[in-house]
Amino acid sequence: MSQHMNFDQVMPTFVAECREVVQEMEDGLLSIPTTQDLPETIDAIFRAAHTLKGSAGLFDITQIVSFTHVVETVLDEVRNTRLPMSDGLVALLLSCCDHIKALVEGVAAGRLEPDEALAQSGAPLTLQLQRYADSVGTPATQASEIWRDSAAGPPGDAPDPEGDRWHISLRFGRNLLRNGLDPISFLRYLGTLGAVTGMVTLHDASGLVEEMDPESCFLGFEIAFKSSADKATIESAFDFVRDDCRIAILPPRSRISEYVRLIQELPEETARLGEILTRCGSVTAHELEVALHAQSGAVPGQRIGTILIQQGVVQPTVVDAAIARQTQLKESRTQEAGSIRVDAHKLDRLINLVGELIIAAARADLVGRRTANAELQECTSVLSGLVQEVRDSALQLRMVKIAATFNRFQRVVHDVSRELGKDIGLVVAGEETELDKTVVEKISDPLMHLVRNAIDHGIEPAELRAARGKPAKGTVRLNAYHDSGSIVIEVGDDGGGLKRDKILAKAVERGLVEPGRTLADRDIYALIFEPGFSTADQVTNLSGRGVGMDVVKRNITALRGHVDVASEEGVGTTVTVRMPLTLAIINGFLVGLGSSVFVIPLDMIDECVEFTAEARHDYTNLRGQVLPFIRLRDVFEVGARSARRESIVVVNCAGRRTGLVVDTLLGEFQTVIKPLAKVFNQVKCIAGSTILGNGEVALILDVPALVEQRRLAAREPMPSRSSKPARQAAPTT
Repeated sequence: MSQHMNFDQVMPTFVAECREVVQEMEDGLLSIPTTQDLPETIDAIFRAAHTLKGSAGLFDITQIVSFTHVVETVLDEVRNTRLPMSDGLVALLLSCCDHIKALVEGVAAGRLEPDEALAQSGAPLTLQLQRYADSVGTPATQASEIWRDSAAGPPGDAPDPEGDRWHISLRFGRNLLRNGLDPISFLRYLGTLGAVTGMVTLHDASGLVEEMDPESCFLGFEIAFKSSADKATIESAFDFVRDDCRIAILPPRSRISEYVRLIQELPEETARLGEILTRCGSVTAHELEVALHAQSGAVPGQRIGTILIQQGVVQPTVVDAAIARQTQLKESRTQEAGSIRVDAHKLDRLINLVGELIIAAARADLVGRRTANAELQECTSVLSGLVQEVRDSALQLRMVKIAATFNRFQRVVHDVSRELGKDIGLVVAGEETELDKTVVEKISDPLMHLVRNAIDHGIEPAELRAARGKPAKGTVRLNAYHDSGSIVIEVGDDGGGLKRDKILAKAVERGLVEPGRTLADRDIYALIFEPGFSTADQVTNLSGRGVGMDVVKRNITALRGHVDVASEEGVGTTVTVRMPLTLAIINGFLVGLGSSVFVIPLDMIDECVEFTAEARHDYTNLRGQVLPFIRLRDVFEVGARSARRESIVVVNCAGRRTGLVVDTLLGEFQTVIKPLAKVFNQVKCIAGSTILGNGEVALILDVPALVEQRRLAAREPMPSRSSKPARQAAPTT
């Protein structure tokens, strides 16, 4: 490791980028069966492996460089169509991705030296890769020496064709060392692509004397380089410094005119550069002298593409394609330059501060209204508007696309289906749907279990699917979309569906359902979320122990979410998960019950109407439609006398409209969600709390839980030891 490089500062970025690149490799491998452009997909996988090797080479992490070199060799054979990308090779390369992840995580944990245990686990993979390479006669051995002294000449066992010699002109920027990079590491990595047969080191003596800055870089190199790699591969060795240095690469068999153009474009004196190129062995002194005299600087004014076409080296279409590709890469780099990485805890801290700002702004607004000062009220109104914009912007920073979570399941479906001997594909929709990163992190495990459950229990064996007239290949579907201020995630399959009668019989056997009781399909399917419930005939590595689905529901409920199941035997099953978009700040609507104040999420409210129901009825007529309602006073046992004029807040939960009867409507309120203490974990129908402008606490209603409770209460109640129905404790503020 170079002493110039601040390892502690750059290592987190290196690890994060390695994880992303490995994920790109994995995504590319998983997309091979369905891709419309197989060559481009394979090229993308190869570029990812090459980038990973190059990044590790800069840090001298030999265990990653050596292993990815073997992977890259095999991928190069696939890219050149000398080796087919079979299912077996895809599975092997996915295992290689897992091993690379383990190597990267080892580096992240501070283990920079080769780990013996990881080396042993990677040895079988290397052997299998070698067999694939041997099948086309390509040695997939690890890279040899980093680079050789120019006096040593080419290695004796290496081919020495004249056409393999490249010339690289390199001038590093002044800030190279300040950016934590080592110029020698680039040359060291270049040696993994071939052999340096000649090299002259240049230094800017005048700059060194004038600046006298030990942190500035004053180095340049003229390099004669033997390699069978293409120009793009050689250029990629300098990806990290492309924007902060001057690089020129002349391909083998280049015309002398191109060397002349190079000399005239570089800052050094022509005579000195001519001597340097001669010392490298790239051109002879006689050739250079004749070319300089003949061309007299005519070439520098011409573009490279035009020169190549005129010299007959390439066709115009090739140049056009290269220019288009270069433009695409430039735009991609520009887009990447427009984004920065921010630690998650910094975003969390920002959201917490914004929450406190909202509470303070609400307090200021209340004081302004109490004092009846028009100027103060105007100021607090402007302040509230700005705070709301800051809130929306801060929350947007934490919003991430669910695509990354969905793509992770491609590997799960691939591996589990192979383990079970099933042919299953994953169909994803709604990848662009955004939600809070905290929700993404906490929903991943429940979704993982639902996907694995769909593969194991849902999709039937191929013989049974054929007997039912279904395609041999099963399908698992993932979909996400926004609805009423929530995100809805659907996990479906086209398998055999849930066996209604078998679930009901098992529930009766366990005492969960009274014998002879009639239940709707939805209620029966909900029984699969009971702890320990399973109808599997045998226990496997994946399922059958009755553990998992209850945890799924518990985790989703803890996030103020709701899970529902719809199934048709022989057709398939769909599990629908409804979650809030964010767990931090929401738009709320304040309602009053006696002296207590509650908050209803504004996105779930359709309208507010006057209470007009008849006595002893739990429904009302809303423009010709029956609207069931819930008396919150009864739910929370608020003892104060009812107001003369009550109101109904019409909420929409999962497509079902329900009314909430309240005493007073207090208006909208920016609600900062504060979690309840652990002692209140068992309190139902409450999702959290918030602080009002006057400093009092208001409880946030869990609308899905209220609606579900009413739905269950509307059916025949189960026998109870107590004749008096259980009530919720009255909240106090």
